[in-house]
Amino acid sequence: MSWFHNYSRAEIMANHSDSPHSDTAKSDEKLYLFDKPKNVQRLMRGFYLCCLLLVLAEFVIHRHIVHPWEWIFGFHALYGFVACVVLVLIATQMRRLLMRDEDYYDDTGDSADPTDSTNGNSGNNGEHDNVGC
Repeated sequence: MSWFHNYSRAEIMANHSDSPHSDTAKSDEKLYLFDKPKNVQRLMRGFYLCCLLLVLAEFVIHRHIVHPWEWIFGFHALYGFVACVVLVLIATQMRRLLMRDEDYYDDTGDSADPTDSTNGNSGNNGEHDNVGC
């Protein structure tokens, strides 16, 4: 059986009869790779293993440090975490500046649609007649 096999919801529910979704009408719906909790668990274990190997590598690999604070155990992980948090905080503040109203792009009704052929023009108003030139 392939690792990327797409199981149907009926196949999964047959193995998990105590599932709260076993009596839903979506029994014919196709399941994807991460719809199975077992596959998500495998992925998380892989992430944890990768993190463990990186922590162990910190003891073995010689680092060429430039700044004295790089000697702190886990400095690069802490630095990356703080940088990620700062990026999220900056993005939330940028959202306030860049956010538009929900109906920003809606048609207000007072301007005619230039691509509408019912108003008698072709939509280009004589512009760009020589497209290939």
